[in-house]
Amino acid sequence: MITLNIEKTFGFISEKAINAYETQAKTAREALENGTGKGNDFLGWLHLPSSITTTFLADIEATAHILRENCEVVVIAGIGGSYLGARAVIEALSNSFTRLQEDKKNPAIVYAGHNIGEDYLYELTEYLKNKKFGVINISKSGTTTETALAFRLLKKQCEDQRGKEMAKKVIVAITDAKKGAARITADNEGYKSFIIPDNVGGRFSVLTPVGLLPIAVAGFDIEKLVAGATDMEEACGVNVPFARNPAAIYAAARNELYKNGRKIEILVNYNPKLHYVSEWWKQLYGESEGKENKGIFPAAVDFSTDLHSMGQWIQEGERTIFETVISVEKTNHTLSVPSDEANLDGLNFLAGKRVDEVNKMAELGTQIAHIDGGVPNIRIVIPALNEYNIGQILYFFEIGCGISGYILGVNPFDQPGVEAYKKNMFALLNKPGYEEESKAIQSKL
Repeated sequence: MITLNIEKTFGFISEKAINAYETQAKTAREALENGTGKGNDFLGWLHLPSSITTTFLADIEATAHILRENCEVVVIAGIGGSYLGARAVIEALSNSFTRLQEDKKNPAIVYAGHNIGEDYLYELTEYLKNKKFGVINISKSGTTTETALAFRLLKKQCEDQRGKEMAKKVIVAITDAKKGAARITADNEGYKSFIIPDNVGGRFSVLTPVGLLPIAVAGFDIEKLVAGATDMEEACGVNVPFARNPAAIYAAARNELYKNGRKIEILVNYNPKLHYVSEWWKQLYGESEGKENKGIFPAAVDFSTDLHSMGQWIQEGERTIFETVISVEKTNHTLSVPSDEANLDGLNFLAGKRVDEVNKMAELGTQIAHIDGGVPNIRIVIPALNEYNIGQILYFFEIGCGISGYILGVNPFDQPGVEAYKKNMFALLNKPGYEEESKAIQSKL
């Protein structure tokens, strides 16, 4: 199991103060369980891991098999929670240098619909030329601009290159059960489709088909992923005492730090494979808690890389930050430092040592330096990077987010602020139905 350690916060906040959150955390956890809190119509993720059946997973796997058999490349079209969870898992478990190379077993996974970059989309369409590619289109409405625009391009290219009949076989829709443009398109074209549950918001959807199908297409064991999440669901259950509930303790510690002026949480990793776990986490907490002019700002760094860029600010900048460090206990491969006769780089003192030992000492040395510099540290230890442990960390952060949001006093399951840019963009583009907004925004320019 993954473990949580908050001892390196005690020089900044007290253990007694964290324990004082027991009642608040219990109330928050019970509100989630009983559906009595804000946003209670979006709690479908809460017991999702334990409710997933082998029949459901078999359907996912069967569709993944069809895509793997018929595609050199599969494009995941989605934005925000519609792709970040899948990408987090795929990047964490993939070989860093072969994931974009097609092989006989698994297709390359690439992403679209998460930006409106013309160069990006042009380069993607060029990359896909003469390739047997498929598309997983992930959108509840089918009208999210970034994803809909990308899918329009990809659908045409897939049909042009592979023919309409084969395109129907290798385009999969993950969308609403009954309504929306993506649902209508899927039904009209005859695409295989999966449902995004109405009661699961995008940023909590990684254990629905939104995440599970792309992860399965990439060749990873979704049964083990779900098993890890299920075990963490049990470990953070409503009847688990506060002192043994890692998600409740995490929520309490970060809220106490926030109350004491620590407005920024930096998620730190020392394994580059975890970069997109951080990106997923940033959306999860930023979109859930950043409301009513309050909420911890979620940031992330990849160490030791960013010690050479952000390290100075973290060490000696404004003391409004704390770090949550994800530490991977055991690597999947071994590599030792060789000896060099000239020793011009002065590294012969490391000869024979594992590279991971050097990395772990960088981690420990940085933790000591940052604590000495006034930065509280929370530490999460993952035994190894595999499907089971990644499943645990995903659910841990989800349930921790729900508890933390309720302690903070906000609705963790809505995102009203996300719509502001869309309204302005549509007005500037003169979208039909936005005539009044167009006039109003033109007067501001």
